[in-house]
Amino acid sequence: MTSRHEPEPATGWAPTWALGRAVLLTGLLLIAGVLFGRVDLVVLATPFALGTGYALRRRPTAGPQLDISAGDAHLVEGGPMAATVAVGNPDTVSYDVAVVRTRMSPWLRVEWVGFGGVGVAVARAGGADRPFVTSVPVGTAVDLELSGTALRWGRHPIGPAGARVATADGLLVSRAVITDPVRMRVYPRTEPFEAVEAMPRAAGLVGAHHSRRPGEGGELAGVRVFAPGDRLRRIDWRVSLRARQLHVASTLSDRDAEVVVLLDVLAEAGRSGGVNGPASVLDTTVRAAAAIGEHYLHRGDRVAMLEYGPAARRLRPATGRRQYLTVLEWLLDVHAESSPHEPYDQVFGPQVLSADALVVVLTPLLDERSAQMLARLTRGGRFVVAVDTLPADLPAPKDRGWAEVAYRLWRLDRDTMIGQLREHGVPVVRWAGAGSLDQVLRDVARLATAPRVGAR
Repeated sequence: MTSRHEPEPATGWAPTWALGRAVLLTGLLLIAGVLFGRVDLVVLATPFALGTGYALRRRPTAGPQLDISAGDAHLVEGGPMAATVAVGNPDTVSYDVAVVRTRMSPWLRVEWVGFGGVGVAVARAGGADRPFVTSVPVGTAVDLELSGTALRWGRHPIGPAGARVATADGLLVSRAVITDPVRMRVYPRTEPFEAVEAMPRAAGLVGAHHSRRPGEGGELAGVRVFAPGDRLRRIDWRVSLRARQLHVASTLSDRDAEVVVLLDVLAEAGRSGGVNGPASVLDTTVRAAAAIGEHYLHRGDRVAMLEYGPAARRLRPATGRRQYLTVLEWLLDVHAESSPHEPYDQVFGPQVLSADALVVVLTPLLDERSAQMLARLTRGGRFVVAVDTLPADLPAPKDRGWAEVAYRLWRLDRDTMIGQLREHGVPVVRWAGAGSLDQVLRDVARLATAPRVGAR
């Protein structure tokens, strides 16, 4: 990831105040010497004239080059970040002074800045905003090295960067050269997550989940009489000798499943403090989605992503490491977006989701439409698990008056909504890292295998 600005033509140079003062002083001394017949004034003006002419003997013909490049393309929040701002001199005249300044995202904490390995420590975020000065010889480039820590997931800009150089002993200065910013991709840090319970329903042909259908798997289903087409290695000789008839061991097939992670982005709450600080709703949602996707993709399942919001972004289900990298890239663009309109039923309705898919909904339950969406999916026969992403330590408002009472009433109303969802068969659990979904997946799997009421 680089951004470069090409050199400007010769018209990109302007005189400095030093050149103006030198010309003015020389002219005044010469005029005064002529008017008053003072030879000493002419002699005094001579060094200024000669020095200015000597400094301007070689005028620059090209402006500086400026380039921004980011370091690691697979940076995880909390990890070290590195970037470089390079100032190049394509001219035949040395740059006496180059002043470089670049903006940084507040989520990229720069701790060290230096030119060519010699630098200073910066204790605050965005410390590269301060100007840095160096000299640039002919035909070379000097690198401004930035290093620090990436505090939060997302696409964070480095830049725009600007540079101005002075030459001819400070008598000429270039116009500001500004380069476009580059975006540093910082992937969410995957929280520990492990779900040991079986999927409610596995529908693929091969995979790691034990299904209820017979097939070539590792789970023993029983012993039955040998039939045409059975493999000889499946013969159970002990039972066959005892029954005096060939019997084979019957197994259950191992199949994969489809997991749909639905992200509720209608509202944001809480304040993000970065990777080591408090987590907002979006922080918890994105990190939990990355953990769930990583877990099931490593088990060979198909994982799809879907946003519940006005944009309705969707990632098609797939498997493998390529899908995992695609999921991380897709999560970088997640942002909260409120809308007064109801999200489209043809996008979020149960008819667009596979009947065998496990739908994990990451929602803060701050909007009534989110609860209605969960109820519709459940009534449509989908296996739905709601994960509460609202921060547990969400502070109450400190304003005087009725703010605290209104906050308590809102909490009671939200708890009532969660209770009603559970009564309608929607399990709601709070995200807590490893083992967050074990109990609820156990209940969902039990409901999936239970006989239906009224079934014959």
